[in-house]
Amino acid sequence: SPGNSIVIVTFDLGRQIDVAAQDVRDKVAIAIRNLPRDIRAPIISKSDNDQAPVITVALSGERSLRELTEIADKTVKVVLERSTGVGEVRIVGGLLRSVNVWVDADRLAAYQIPITAVRDGLLRQNADLPGGNVTSGLNEASLRTMGRVADPRGFNDLVVATISGTPIRVRDIGYAEDGTKEQRSAARLNGVPTVVLEVRRQSGENTVAVIEGVKSRLQSLREQLPPDVKLEVISDQSRYIYAALHEINTHLVLGSILASLVVLAFMRSWRSTVIAAVAIPTSVISAFGMMWALNFTLNGVTMLALVLMVGIVIDDAIVVLENVFRFVEEKKMRPFDAAREATADIGLAVMATTFSLVVIFVPVSFMSSVSGRFLYQFGLTAAVSVLVSLLVSFTLTPMMCARMLRAEDAGSDHAAASRGGFYAWLDRGYAGLLRVAMRHRWVVVLVAVVVLASTLPIYRQVKQEYIPGDVDESEFQVLVFGPEGMSLAAMDEAMQALTREALATKGVATVLASAGGSFLNRVNQGNMYVRTVPHTERTVSLQRLWDGLRRGDPLAAFRGNYSQRDVMQELRSRFRKFRDVRTQVRNIPGFNIGGGSFEIDLALRGPELEKLAEYGELLKERARGLGGIVDVDTTLRLDRPELRVVIDRERAADLRVDTNQIATALRLMVGGDDQVSRFRDPTVNDDYDVQIRLMDAYRGDLKTISRLFVSRDSSSNAIATGAAPQVGL
Repeated sequence: SPGNSIVIVTFDLGRQIDVAAQDVRDKVAIAIRNLPRDIRAPIISKSDNDQAPVITVALSGERSLRELTEIADKTVKVVLERSTGVGEVRIVGGLLRSVNVWVDADRLAAYQIPITAVRDGLLRQNADLPGGNVTSGLNEASLRTMGRVADPRGFNDLVVATISGTPIRVRDIGYAEDGTKEQRSAARLNGVPTVVLEVRRQSGENTVAVIEGVKSRLQSLREQLPPDVKLEVISDQSRYIYAALHEINTHLVLGSILASLVVLAFMRSWRSTVIAAVAIPTSVISAFGMMWALNFTLNGVTMLALVLMVGIVIDDAIVVLENVFRFVEEKKMRPFDAAREATADIGLAVMATTFSLVVIFVPVSFMSSVSGRFLYQFGLTAAVSVLVSLLVSFTLTPMMCARMLRAEDAGSDHAAASRGGFYAWLDRGYAGLLRVAMRHRWVVVLVAVVVLASTLPIYRQVKQEYIPGDVDESEFQVLVFGPEGMSLAAMDEAMQALTREALATKGVATVLASAGGSFLNRVNQGNMYVRTVPHTERTVSLQRLWDGLRRGDPLAAFRGNYSQRDVMQELRSRFRKFRDVRTQVRNIPGFNIGGGSFEIDLALRGPELEKLAEYGELLKERARGLGGIVDVDTTLRLDRPELRVVIDRERAADLRVDTNQIATALRLMVGGDDQVSRFRDPTVNDDYDVQIRLMDAYRGDLKTISRLFVSRDSSSNAIATGAAPQVGL
């Protein structure tokens, strides 16, 4: 966008990102010498998941937007930034306070004062500089020039030029006011104007810990803020994290209980069940020690590894236990002797089983792809759990067998308890199946070959994706793009219309819509955060089943169900009526895996932008015809309205005015300078920007722009730009 540029640099996955970032800084430092002098210093940052807000807070109330912004900027933001782990707090939709110096173009022309003189005068007349130290005998004091303006109205008295000995002040060519910066973003919560604070964490900080710290600060802030000002948490990553971990914890406990019950069902001995079940918590707790040593966290990846290991870590203990139990039953050995002999008898087989699993999980942690980075903790957690289970099966399990098993449990003259009844029927069935397989060896081999050969075509028929794309998190987002040249007011109006449609959709609970505020300062882009009612209220759940039973309608939980995907599809259908904007309804990305922000991204490269735009539109139409693809769009836009100043270089040379002077004057008068100086308000002990710009009436009229004055040089008077350039589309 005009005045802004972003360059994305990608590296090989094996490159150390800190070293790469420093290399980029060094190269930029070299290249900056060739850039214009008045550009701001480039910002170089590493792209990672920490850039996404971990928690979003809305500030609303029966006050003006400027007052709400002042509270958000000077109170809420300051407190949240002090919270542990917070990296940045960004305000969206606010009106920041500033001292605005509005210049009358007609008066400026009448006095023939260049706009650069006004800017330089403000800078010179509003200065507060140290003057060194004054030593007098044994005392020393610092010297400071108190030249700052103490009241916004005082800027009207500043002298910006002198003509024939007469000082020309700001009030002679315009006026200064205590106002706000130009609004470049707007935010609304369910259609009500609000100020949004997006909190981002520092790199490497724990998301849940940061969010809990922020919530604690918000609780104290609510007690300090005026009663009519409301703080509301809109989006919160910890909600999904807590829900996911709670589900995993539940399944971890249930899995352990069910695994123990299976042992009880087949061993039919409570002592055997206890011996085998002890292996589960022992292995899991030991894995926690490894996770602490390697600075792992309890997250979805590590908890998934532990859940998966519940059924595996008990295997070694069951094999050893079953062999010990067999020695006691069949060989009539004492439990102590049986534990020793049976463990030695089965030791190599148990080790082979365990290490075969280890060699599967460990390489997963060291894959060089993006997947390897995400599965690093998964592989090591699983491998350590399995190794600990081997240690348990060789130490704790035999010891408990020797102490807890009893010889009388095996019986004496009758068949072993675990070999009779239903279990004998299983044995006979398996023996019969084995005899059939041995009599028809080639048939078994042929079936095995056919099954093996069919895996490839069946595999190709299975849909593939990197991560589940249809997860119901009860929240999603809508990206909105207006036509090039669309103003913030028009974009805000469009976002309000989209918000009304969203709130009228079944299942939508909250809509936070913002216009503008993008990284490139584009006001024709918007974002909508949509939160639905909890999925437990719109899908089959225990709570709905119980409520139905209490009302005497047990089938109510099976009627009127819908998913987040249904809500998203309904919004896509509703938004098609808005022809002036393009919308993209999508799930909130869980994490950044590189590339673009959508499931499929294609990059077109070429020397001509016009051809790229043409081919991009062609690909977009072809993609829509494929079926199964929604929200197809391109990023290249060449239709942005533009006013161009064409300079007559010969006349400019005759009038001794160069291109840089014309461009600088137009930038200051039309675009403005948003930080000419700084104003310190002693009542709040804070600084605010002082900005200069032409009055609105002179910036929307092309004829007025063509008559703006620029300076020739330091020894010449000002001239009208109408003598040198022409303004046209």
